[in-house]
Amino acid sequence: MKEREELDQASLSIDAYDFHLPEEQIAQEPAQTRDSSRLMMVPRDQHTSHHNFTDILELLPPKALLVLNDTKVVPARLQAHKESGGAIELLRVPDPENKKLDQARFMARGRLKRPGIKILIGENALELVSKDEDGTVLLKTVSGQSIDSILDNYGAIPLPPYIHRPEGPNEKDNQRYQTVFAAAPGAAAAPTAGLHFTDQLLNQLRDGGIDIAKITLHVGPGTFMPVRVDDIREHKVLAEPTEISDETAHMVNRARYDKRPIIAVGTTVVRTLEGAASRVAEGTDIEPGWRREDMVVIPGHSFRVVNGLITNFHLPKSSLLLLVSALVGRVRLLKAYEEAVREGYRFYSYGDAMYLPPSNWPNP
Repeated sequence: MKEREELDQASLSIDAYDFHLPEEQIAQEPAQTRDSSRLMMVPRDQHTSHHNFTDILELLPPKALLVLNDTKVVPARLQAHKESGGAIELLRVPDPENKKLDQARFMARGRLKRPGIKILIGENALELVSKDEDGTVLLKTVSGQSIDSILDNYGAIPLPPYIHRPEGPNEKDNQRYQTVFAAAPGAAAAPTAGLHFTDQLLNQLRDGGIDIAKITLHVGPGTFMPVRVDDIREHKVLAEPTEISDETAHMVNRARYDKRPIIAVGTTVVRTLEGAASRVAEGTDIEPGWRREDMVVIPGHSFRVVNGLITNFHLPKSSLLLLVSALVGRVRLLKAYEEAVREGYRFYSYGDAMYLPPSNWPNP
């Protein structure tokens, strides 16, 4: 009993979610084709197995419901400078509640102290309206043009910092750092588990009896905020806008009623569905609609909706790693990561994929 208590206490420390990753295994380029990436299957209580991503056609349980995130990455990163000098890098934060076309919320790298400061982007100027407690800043255009028009003319796709592009994203990035089913503009980062799917593969899944539903979570800084606390229970994230349509809510609720497996494509889908379930009584149908999601899923979470997960390989000591650990177990996951390193898997956004099947599959 004492050993169990010590293990549980150790698992609450973020240091328990660290692992060694050689830098050369951080993918700098996407796979030759979207579905040619590798896939590691990690059952909860069986040995791992190694596949090509197209094998997901045979690996998913019959009649499963696959849920995708259809957010679309926008050119959200801007290079600018203050009127008084000094470089400023801006990253637009998803904020659908703001209906003013000439205003937007950003994360800023550089010193912005007081309202009224002017920031220059080409021939355009933005003015600091306010700084929020979460570290974001509200900016408005000086001449009244829309923020979107400035982003369209001067913005860039915000690739993660571990993908090295001294000259900025290239044409391949503009196409490949976007899922084939992206439809709702607003994300500052791609839901990377979805990057492995092609239209052909999705059609083959449908033909094989797999239902496909879509949610929207506009990926922003909240998803990638580093864990700066030792006790993982104290970690907080910035809320991100999510939407569950009437159709998706019906499909998810029907799958739960029929006891069919629900497979999330990406951690953003997990947070959206589990967040929706947390707002209603246990066993009650999830509800459609827009919400601001700030759920942090950590080991010990009781999953109400999601049974399985397709995901990428994540950063050490990250909230994404905590979420995957909650589904498969910390020790199990870290052993799988060690194996992935030995086997030469490619990590992070442009890397390979991992599949965590429902616990009663493939041996019901």
